[in-house]
Amino acid sequence: MLKLNVNGKETVFEGDPSMPLLWFLRDEAGLTGSKFGCGMALCGACTVHLDGQPTRACVTPVAAAQGRAITTIEAVHTDPVGKNVQAAWRKLDVVQCGYCQSGQIMAATALLKSNPAPSDADIDAAMSGNVCRCATYQRIRAAIHDAAQSAPKA
Repeated sequence: MLKLNVNGKETVFEGDPSMPLLWFLRDEAGLTGSKFGCGMALCGACTVHLDGQPTRACVTPVAAAQGRAITTIEAVHTDPVGKNVQAAWRKLDVVQCGYCQSGQIMAATALLKSNPAPSDADIDAAMSGNVCRCATYQRIRAAIHDAAQSAPKA
């Protein structure tokens, strides 16, 4: 039995500890915002946060998430940075087909939490593992800059 913290709520998983976290989230927890893309951690569609770090849920076993805070796209808005990122995505109309966007938003949120004023090179490096088949990369970069500029100043 594994005890998991998903989006701030404690849950128990009694299945196979080697099950990919993505399948637990989608099939067991009913959180379908994270998508299956490649199954090999190459495209980023399945990106979630484990203790704030972007993590590919398609290759991460559920057991690796025990004792860590799992955050999915369904709860990223509860973080002020995540809320700013989502607002920028809407403001700049980033989404085209939308399939990759939950992973893109999760990666962008993690970037801005660690680097609140990223350069284009910082953004490109942080987002390089997230593939967008619709090629909205320029809008993604612009939205990340917008979210950074919209952040409350400390």
